[in-house]
Amino acid sequence: MASKFPKQQINFKRGWPNPSLLPVAHIKAAADTVLSNPSIAIPGLLYGPDLGYEPLREEIAKWLTKFYAPSNPILSGRICITGGASQNLACILQAFSDPLYTRNVWMVAPTYYLACGIFEDSGFAGKLRAVPEDEEGIDMRFLGQAILKSEAAARLEGNDKPTIKPNRPWGKIYSHIIYAVPTFSNPSSKTMSLARRSELVHLARDYDALIITDDVYDFLQWSVSEEVDSAINWGKAVLPRLVDIDRELDGGAERGGADGFGNVASNGSFSKIIGPGVRTGWNEGTDKFTFALSLTGSTKSGGAASQLTATFIFQLLQSRTLHHHILRTLQPFYATNYRTLLVAITTYLLPLGLTLQSQPAREIVGGYFVWLTLPPPLTGKELSRRALEEENLIVTFGEMFEVKGDEEGARFTRELRLCFAWEEEGRLVEGVERLACVIRRMKG
Repeated sequence: MASKFPKQQINFKRGWPNPSLLPVAHIKAAADTVLSNPSIAIPGLLYGPDLGYEPLREEIAKWLTKFYAPSNPILSGRICITGGASQNLACILQAFSDPLYTRNVWMVAPTYYLACGIFEDSGFAGKLRAVPEDEEGIDMRFLGQAILKSEAAARLEGNDKPTIKPNRPWGKIYSHIIYAVPTFSNPSSKTMSLARRSELVHLARDYDALIITDDVYDFLQWSVSEEVDSAINWGKAVLPRLVDIDRELDGGAERGGADGFGNVASNGSFSKIIGPGVRTGWNEGTDKFTFALSLTGSTKSGGAASQLTATFIFQLLQSRTLHHHILRTLQPFYATNYRTLLVAITTYLLPLGLTLQSQPAREIVGGYFVWLTLPPPLTGKELSRRALEEENLIVTFGEMFEVKGDEEGARFTRELRLCFAWEEEGRLVEGVERLACVIRRMKG
């Protein structure tokens, strides 16, 4: 029943960092350093180079090299500064896709639902296709068979060259786009296995596909068990990114017959580790890919993305302030919230028939979310409606994460996504208790 006096709202939907995590003092110190030095401040307030603020590009390259530990150091030529992951996704599509020639956009489902609108804005409405997840993060058999059918249809249609985008000697148009969040995925929290990452890169090379990976949660990692945390170096990645695999596998983009552009773009962002308001990110790809991306029309016209903010972030990286913020503030906070939420789910929701969707025997977890399945006949959409009405509780229902235009390809009518990043630890428990009350009422 609806509450006459609504309780204080608890929000499990908001995928934002808790305000206590925002490094305001560190940003202020960095800004003071920059704005007190005209040799940095003046260029920072003017138009910058297309590839972005060079000192930040160099520092990001060093930082990523330490974290991912690839066989060879990452150099700044592989890095382009962006206005964040969403803005960069749009720029990648502008530079490397053609809404007619590019056959389809293949989205791992459940997917980050707001990406669908970015793809549609680039002319791909009706061409988005869902690729189901399995325990290793992506169903490669399904994707391979679906791309074969898509290629056969393109041959029948005579779709053998780009028709909308102009021919640019410094660029290229890919035949397919594959979109994924490989590590601690939004919304399912799954991590794609190393074997699947290699398989996916091979497939992309076979069909001239560009894999766009949102690598935005990689630094937010911890162990399922608190006892294990002290034995692991959380300043190192647990798996190589797909862009690392593409760089090193069988000679990388410089192997015989390759065109040098590569088949993976790593889309990074400071939104989850500094704050979304900084509107700054980076793209990593081959030098050739990165140069072409920097020539996107909006970048050429507007100058380097986030030029002033880039000077602040450079200070945070060079001083290792951001490194310490991640290890000493973000990871402990999120790890505590995650474990607290799991205990609450185990105590209050699993006895009601809900299932926690996770990967068996997974030791390393992270990101922002957990993914639950309701028992039939309950649906996530109806539960979401009643939770807000009866308990002033906001939860996100699974249908939101279906691929737009291909909802039947992967349905999530009984799923829920809960975010543990926004609310304080105690409110997570209260929120789960309220959710359990609504479920009991729905079950009668």
